Formats: sequence, structure tokens, C-alpha cells
Amino acid sequence: MGLSSRTPPKVAVLMGGPSAEREVSLSSGRECAAALREAGFDVVELDAGPDLAARLADINPDIAFNALHGRWGEDGCVQGMLEWLRIPYTHSGVLASALAMDKQRSKAAFRAAGLPIVDSVIAAREEVEARHVLAPPYVVKPNNEGSSVGVYIVAKTANGPPQLAREMPDQVMVETYAPGRELTATVMGDRALTVTDIITESWYDYHAKYAAGGSRHDVPANLPGEIFDACLDYALRAHQALGCRGVSRTDFRWDEERGLAGLVLLETNTQPGMTPTSLSPEQAAHCGIGFPDFCKWIVEDASCNR
Repeated sequence: MGLSSRTPPKVAVLMGGPSAEREVSLSSGRECAAALREAGFDVVELDAGPDLAARLADINPDIAFNALHGRWGEDGCVQGMLEWLRIPYTHSGVLASALAMDKQRSKAAFRAAGLPIVDSVIAAREEVEARHVLAPPYVVKPNNEGSSVGVYIVAKTANGPPQLAREMPDQVMVETYAPGRELTATVMGDRALTVTDIITESWYDYHAKYAAGGSRHDVPANLPGEIFDACLDYALRAHQALGCRGVSRTDFRWDEERGLAGLVLLETNTQPGMTPTSLSPEQAAHCGIGFPDFCKWIVEDASCNR
């Protein structure tokens, strides 16, 4: 049988799910499914619900492309299920996914690797609403959500502590505010691609990340060579410190007045957004890797035992 008659691999694109980032995941999944079809794969789009394991057993895909964002899909839960089903899957494995989603534990890994981070504590929401847990300015956010969901910035001039929305968890992270420019770098395998400078009206919140025109991305970032190279170095070291696989993206803040000392690592995202406004596909394109080829590389990197 010639190569032209071989059946293309069947890829199940996992998207949606129950997290706060469901809509973004659906957008990522649709974009990736279209790109993978263009790249020649047999693609099934699968909205991840409680029956996900049974549906995967019925579909029997060769590979699961994980386009889920947030809890359950990005924190090791789905990864563990895919390991149990022995379905090769994309992005990071169980431990790295769980570590990266837990901001406080990932910071411990970064600190052990000698990477620059800001001070933070985990506190009960009642305590955070009653008093300043840290000296302002500081940031309050869930310890295990992504995409800037539920983030509060408490200014130095704030009259009192923040009152948090009901959706916020009982335990939250409070971290020292890091001023400066928003920078990010994508890692693809063992290579850091480039650095993006994210320019917004205020800060890189959920709207700025996902709405058309919500932010401007300068790729590559116009930075001093020392800062540009440090971002690439830190992103790769963060990827390795957490044990990530496939693609990850690490976010930074840089205070220009302090030079290299003003560059701090905020967090690493093990499943970066794959929407039309997302950063990692833009960085890959800058490096000459078109979106279908980027998605194809991610699929070809898939495995179990990650």
C-alpha cells in the first residue's frame, strides 16, 4: 500500500469543558481543529463533559489534542485520565500540569531553579477582605485559575482591602505588585521562540487577552539585548523546572528603571491560548512556523508517560 492511501491519524481535539475559561477553550479548539484538518489529520471536535472518558473510548482516537484551558483540563485531571486510557496526548503531563496551575507551588519550583519571582502568600478570602495582608500595592487572584480570571489590583493609595466576588475561592493568592511592561516568551520543545511586548490601555486582563483589538503585540519585543535574552533563558528554565512538555508560555513584568533586576517571572502556562489573538501562534509565525505546522508539531510531539 502506497503512502498516499494510508489512513491519516485520528485526532480528538478536546475543548470547552466546565472551567471559567470555557469560551476561550472553545475558540482555541475550533482554530486548532481547522488547522489540523488543513495539515491532513482526521479530526474529531469533542466538548469535554462528564462523559469524556466514555466518548473517547467510543471514538478511539490515535491522539488527543488538549485545547482545554483552566481547571480540570489544564491542571493534571484530564492528563491523568488520558494516561489511564493510554491515549497519547499533547502538552504537559500530569505532574507538570498540576504544578503550573498551582501558582504557589510553581513559584517554589521557580525559586529552587534560581528564577526571579515576587513575594506572595496564600490567605483566606475573609482575611483578605478584612485587612491588607501585604503592604499595597498588591494583587489578589485565585491560586489555580488562568487567563486573568478574578484578578484584583490593590493600589498603593487604596482606602481599604478589596471586596471579592462570590466566585472567588475560599483561599486566594496575594502577591506583591510588579510594575512595568508585560512580556511573554513561548517555549516549543527545547527552544524558546521569541519575546512579545504586550501593550494595553491598562493591564493584560481577560478582555485584553481575548477580545479583538484588546491589546497590541510587538513581536519581537523592542528590548535591550540583555533583557530579551534573559526572557528566553528564564522561559526555557521555567519550562524545565516544572517538567513541561510540548509548548508552554511564560509571562514576565519588566521595570525598565531597574534593568535586569526589574525583570520578574509571573507564571508559566502549560496550554497557551490558540485563538486568533493568542501570543504563542504569533511567536511561532514570527519564527517561520505557520499555524497548521505549529499545530502539527504539537500533535507529533504527543505521547503518554509525559
